[in-house]
Amino acid sequence: MSAVSPTVLVVGAGGREHALAHTLARSADVVVAPGNPGMPGTSPEGHAITVSSSPPSEIDADLVVIGPEAPLVDGLADRLRAQGKSVVGPGADGARLEGSKAFMKEVLAEAGVPTARYAAFDRVDEATDFLRSLPGPWVVKTDGLAAGKGVLVAESLAEAIADVEAKLSGAAFGAAGRRVVIEEGMAGPECSLMALCDGRHVVALAPAQDAKRLGEGDAGPNTGGMGAFSPIPALDAADVDSLMDTAVEPLLAALRTRGIDYRGVLYAGLMLTDEGPKVLEYNVRFGDPEAECVLVRLASDPFELLASVAGGSLQDAPRFTDDAAVCVVVASPGYPGATETGGLISGLDQRGQLEVPIEGVTVFHAGTARDAEGRFVTAGGRVLGITAVARGPEEARRRAYAGVAGIGWPGAQVRTDIGAAANTIGSAR
Repeated sequence: MSAVSPTVLVVGAGGREHALAHTLARSADVVVAPGNPGMPGTSPEGHAITVSSSPPSEIDADLVVIGPEAPLVDGLADRLRAQGKSVVGPGADGARLEGSKAFMKEVLAEAGVPTARYAAFDRVDEATDFLRSLPGPWVVKTDGLAAGKGVLVAESLAEAIADVEAKLSGAAFGAAGRRVVIEEGMAGPECSLMALCDGRHVVALAPAQDAKRLGEGDAGPNTGGMGAFSPIPALDAADVDSLMDTAVEPLLAALRTRGIDYRGVLYAGLMLTDEGPKVLEYNVRFGDPEAECVLVRLASDPFELLASVAGGSLQDAPRFTDDAAVCVVVASPGYPGATETGGLISGLDQRGQLEVPIEGVTVFHAGTARDAEGRFVTAGGRVLGITAVARGPEEARRRAYAGVAGIGWPGAQVRTDIGAAANTIGSAR
């Protein structure tokens, strides 16, 4: 590598993108577009993190990493590659895995990857007939993107039918819900397994587990994620290899058969059922908040690793520290429904980190802004991800919640069981 630091453009504005910028700044200068006011700064290695309001196509960078799913589904990676840019993120063809759950299920069936019994519908009467054929619980998903909130696990048939009616009418999620995928409910621990793909080769990242439901003990509505932890103590390297063989390698082989050159992150959301692992969903980017607790454990050079993904030269599996990491999300009142924003956040310094620092704790900004006086205020549903790293999971969890205790705003929502032993049980989905 030359003496001049490479520059990476991270596209996005949330906690995942903050974690990517924070990690990449170990070995590169980082520009985040559009970013948020909690991101700018300088890493201990001397690399700058800046934000830009310019379109990604107008920002000069050695590498582009696209964070959110929406621009991937919209074909941003294709347009940037057409400009000659080196990009981490699948083209629109591969991004359909997340953009259409019906398409994802079609490819799963083609690849022979285990998943729940399902069917896709755009008519209420046909959907209702299928619901009546299932024993319950019933899982109803928007076919299109819904920011992680388009899934309902219904405990009663009446609730499932009402949700289908709301989605197919467009009342619940607009165009994203006018087609639904209905699945049988499954039970078992959940696992988030992210992998890096360069079009031909694939390597696993450290597994994580997130908490999708708003409330303690996995109660309440689905959210984009209220926290996560990594590693998962019950999964060893052999387990990860087995999951890759079951859920990732066959899927990528099916994509190659379709002529899809998939370069980026493939996220497999898995349920470890009594019948073996089954795929709940695929995402086409780093998970959020899983990225916040996986990337902080990365020991490999982050720029070289992601540049090899974009360049088709991925070889060695990435290295991770033996540390444990816990990320606790603090959300606005009303989330995941009608969210109240504008709350004044206490406990942060001018950089957006803890006013009273705690060893091993980093604050990742997801939905913040600055008011007229330069103070941080809430500007989204999920506002902050308090992430702690420590030698063991209990200490990481203690540090994370100590960080949470040091910040706040009126009506802030937070789960108190992220990383607790009970949280590894999972829930039917």
